[in-house]
Amino acid sequence: MTRAGRPRARGAALALTAALVAGACGSGGGASGDRSRSALSGSVTVFAAASLTEAFNQEKATLAARAPALSLTYSFAGSQTLAQQIIQGARADVFASADDKTMQRLVDAKLVEAPRAFARNQLEIAVAPGNPKHVGGLSDLVRPDLVVVLEDPSVPAGSYSQQALARAGARVRPRSLELDVKSALAKVTSGEADAAIVYASDVQAAGSKASGVTIPTAQNVVATYPIAVVRTGANHAGAAAFVQEVLSGSGQAALEAHGFLPAS
Repeated sequence: MTRAGRPRARGAALALTAALVAGACGSGGGASGDRSRSALSGSVTVFAAASLTEAFNQEKATLAARAPALSLTYSFAGSQTLAQQIIQGARADVFASADDKTMQRLVDAKLVEAPRAFARNQLEIAVAPGNPKHVGGLSDLVRPDLVVVLEDPSVPAGSYSQQALARAGARVRPRSLELDVKSALAKVTSGEADAAIVYASDVQAAGSKASGVTIPTAQNVVATYPIAVVRTGANHAGAAAFVQEVLSGSGQAALEAHGFLPAS
């Protein structure tokens, strides 16, 4: 079925899951929320998964009007690239990942505070507008007449895509393996590829430049997005306030508007 636009190493992962649950339970409003919002000032550098580009840019515009003393700087890329940069000493105040596994690397290195889940996403097949090659599902991606691009397995979207393809019993030979989901999508919107597995939010972001083919629930993979304050950041208060906005403030409205699902 085709439509336009919109619509997971055990011990360490368990520890992260517990942290996410604990964080979600402690993200309420009230006086603490008011204090958090008053701390929206100074320079805050956010390293965020590429798929968050549109939603986080909308949040930046919203906060610019509400908190003019806040200066937000974003760095969007594959989660694995951003995590490696932080490990190597790059200065960031907040890290938002497209998967728990990548965030766990920073938890293990004691570089971030307890992460909290703030959104979820699902996979979708991006194709040219109107789906001229008549792609009906994951099994079609093995067709020799299709040029397919995927993300590298080191990228969250690439890992999720491999899981989905395995569930569908489809062995795809991609033309290329991209280092972030936006690069994979760009291959489709530019006409260099016929199809790519991306997030539903990315198909929505492409607007009229792409159509989406739904992946059935039995084959799909739900991506959980965690966010955390980076311990080595220069503006801890501002970082914590930004995280709070993403967890339970205006950031949630921005995420919903751009095709993301609630964290729970």
